[in-house]
Amino acid sequence: MTGKTRLLPFLLLAVSAAVACSHKPPVTQPAATPGPNQDSINAENARRDSIARADAARRDSIARAQADADKLRNAKDAATKALTQVIYFDFDSDALKDDARSSLDAKITILNANPAVRLRVAGNTDERGSDEYNLALGQRRAASAKRYLTDHGIAGDRIDIISYGEERPVATGHDESSWSQNRRDEFEITAGADQIKGAP
Repeated sequence: MTGKTRLLPFLLLAVSAAVACSHKPPVTQPAATPGPNQDSINAENARRDSIARADAARRDSIARAQADADKLRNAKDAATKALTQVIYFDFDSDALKDDARSSLDAKITILNANPAVRLRVAGNTDERGSDEYNLALGQRRAASAKRYLTDHGIAGDRIDIISYGEERPVATGHDESSWSQNRRDEFEITAGADQIKGAP
């Protein structure tokens, strides 16, 4: 065997080894994460829209409930104010003036809408006259208001009357400006105040 022939197997072996070393195993790429498809995007958007609509409906419901509560509270406050509105009289008189009748008419409407409500009418006078005379005049003034209410359909047992005469002045001056404020009937709600609702 010649020298070349002897080298041939070594050469083949070296070439094979070189070829084998030059071939690197293929690099495996990680599988691509699939992006969201249009169906899942639509489903997520629909879910978000549904939550937003539910939140808006809840806020609207709360706002409506608050508005209704405010309306009821305002109606109750207005009814209470009308029921307790003071009426005034001329000097030495128990006759109802036009503005007193208007005030009593408003009370009648509210009393009809609130059958559980009871009132106390307190008659008052100015300081002129004796204590006895003023107590009697205050009583006549309270009775005059009660009579108007009962003549217009309010049950008499819902209206109590009392006279304070000149004992409870709201103005302490000794002139007509003060006296005119003291010649009055005051109205106090004695029952049913927590159930008051506005007139229909």
